[in-house]
Amino acid sequence: MSAITVTIIILAVAAVLFVSEVVPVGVTSLSVSTALFLTGILNAQTAFSGLVDSNVILFAGMFVVAGALFETGLADEIGQNIVRAFGKSERKLLAAVMIVSAILSIFLSNIAVTASLMPVVISIADSAGYARSKFLLPLAIATALGGTISLVGTPPNLIVHSYLEKSGMQGFGFLEFAWYGIPLTVVGIIYMLFIGVKLLPERPLTGEELEKAAQRVQALKNADKTKQYIAAIVFALTVTGMFFNRQIGLPLQVVAVIGALSLVYMKVLTDKQAYRSIDWNTIFLTGGMMPMAAALDKTGAGKLISNWVLTAFGDNPSPLFITLAIFTVGAVLTQFMSNVALAALLGPIAIGVAVEMGVNPKAMILAASFASSCAFVTPVGTPATAIVFGPGKYHFVDFVKAGAPLLIISGLLAAVILPLAWPF
Repeated sequence: MSAITVTIIILAVAAVLFVSEVVPVGVTSLSVSTALFLTGILNAQTAFSGLVDSNVILFAGMFVVAGALFETGLADEIGQNIVRAFGKSERKLLAAVMIVSAILSIFLSNIAVTASLMPVVISIADSAGYARSKFLLPLAIATALGGTISLVGTPPNLIVHSYLEKSGMQGFGFLEFAWYGIPLTVVGIIYMLFIGVKLLPERPLTGEELEKAAQRVQALKNADKTKQYIAAIVFALTVTGMFFNRQIGLPLQVVAVIGALSLVYMKVLTDKQAYRSIDWNTIFLTGGMMPMAAALDKTGAGKLISNWVLTAFGDNPSPLFITLAIFTVGAVLTQFMSNVALAALLGPIAIGVAVEMGVNPKAMILAASFASSCAFVTPVGTPATAIVFGPGKYHFVDFVKAGAPLLIISGLLAAVILPLAWPF
């Protein structure tokens, strides 16, 4: 069999295993990396590169920084204050969580926002007596939606912007994406509040988790205020460092690791507490699947899948049909591969097709960018959804149930807004 065929088979098998959960998702992810190496698709270094990927390191660092909010009791205090304000209504609490996270994601990495707010959201849910599973996936979805509003909200937006400029065309304005991003965010939040939340499972805390929650309440009574202040300062500085990382010349993962190390050096956390803060299932889940993007690109399987859809409309398709085809391809592939890799893959194709057809490429290339940000139907599509998978005690199908209708809504909005805001 050809390398393309093998890669597509591995991707298909992984999809089946993710949905069925015959084996744990972390095992499935690592199996994908192993299979890509054993079949000769990727060399060993590339096949297992995801485990040392910058995003994985970023996760680990932010898990520790966010974990300090738990260990010191600060997250619980913040959660109790929010519960006092909104705790009488689960919907009001959910609305507050989604609105705050969406706004932050306009300017900050949705990965950082999700990792930073997750401990606070867990504490809010625990304090109010609500299931965490009703809040964590909406948190991740809100960050994905908010990220579509600005140039820096999500990497795919920056990628398609750079592609246009490299092609000698005018790029996008900082908030030009908002023509689609704001309506999508508003509709998405409304959907999750009234429909999506009903599709999410309500899995109560286990006895062990209830005991830990009770212990955290007793931390509150004997909380070390100095450690709380330090944890809050480190958290704020870490998030600020991520916002200005280009100005200070430090990658996001380095900022996160510095924050994590400083907490241990200042004895806010012990090394064991730091290790315990890391969700290792998320690390393996994300790191194991990342090499699939390299395989799709190297073998040409990703381009082949794209071409299957792009040529499905005949010899002289309308620009709108092509735009929707690009969105469809992106919406499917982004559930299993990096949104950054996907935007990099579809971006040149979109520009090439638009130039050949003699139309404005903005709508087509934005279809690629926006579709790649709609990775909320699986827990492996984006780091933000991967982060909440373990703590929310989700199953793979939970993402499908709640995310698939929103993905369809996203496509319908794209069909209406893209040709109006960026005429062909």
